[in-house]
Amino acid sequence: MRLSSKQMKTRTKNKNSTMWLIITVLILLFFAIICILVENNCILIKRREDFDGDTKILHISDCHKRNNADFNKRVIAAAKDEKPDVIFITGDVVSRTETEFSATEVLLTELCDIAPVYMCMGNHEQSLKNDNQHKLLDVVAKTDVRLLVNEGEYAEINGKKYYICGVMQDYSTYKKDGGYRNLDDFTIDEMKNYLGECLEDEVLLLAHNPFFAEVYAEWGADYTFSGHIHGGVIRLFGVGIFSPERRFFPKYSKGVYDISGKKLLVSAGVGKLRMFNPPEIVIYKI
Repeated sequence: MRLSSKQMKTRTKNKNSTMWLIITVLILLFFAIICILVENNCILIKRREDFDGDTKILHISDCHKRNNADFNKRVIAAAKDEKPDVIFITGDVVSRTETEFSATEVLLTELCDIAPVYMCMGNHEQSLKNDNQHKLLDVVAKTDVRLLVNEGEYAEINGKKYYICGVMQDYSTYKKDGGYRNLDDFTIDEMKNYLGECLEDEVLLLAHNPFFAEVYAEWGADYTFSGHIHGGVIRLFGVGIFSPERRFFPKYSKGVYDISGKKLLVSAGVGKLRMFNPPEIVIYKI
């Protein structure tokens, strides 16, 4: 059956449209791959938040999947350049699959040479196999890092007294029965059970998971430093797309949040694959 001239033109037009659609998709895919490669291997930004204070805090989080000697050198160099008064590491300094922690030891040792370092545990540290978790704890113990696991201590920084504490929820708040459904909650009563009543001094809380921000604020933490969400992994128009728990559009993914007059400070972190969401360390002045 012979096609009419009009039918042939329509078919040709449809073929051309399909071809251009395929070419457009391939071009976008090519630029997305280039963006990911550059962003994940070449960029480390320093985000700054100023609360009109004299205490300079450098916040590092979620180094996993990026904890290697070369990238750590850039983190250390950036920290040296900033000359912070104190450094906070809010968990996931390693990946749960790691078995060798020499790069972590160098990172922590060099950071301690810059300023006092305080650290809390993340879900990756919690899910290390027992032998590897002991190895990591031995590495941390070799350094001057203050690892705060449901405890706190006073610190005087620039002539001002702070109470710095770290909280670690049960692993079932991250993953349960091998999946991400019906995760356990974390309540104000559990918070008080771990850390007691909040003190009246200025309290700085290290808490890997920002999902329980309302609990931290209700407890009384003036500033809570968190990570975990990786900025939402992919960010579009300033919005994080999903969290490690496979939740879309997580409420707290990156930035500064005011919760009943208390501050939640969430870092997008250093490691993990990401897109339109460069690795970052954050500098605060409080």
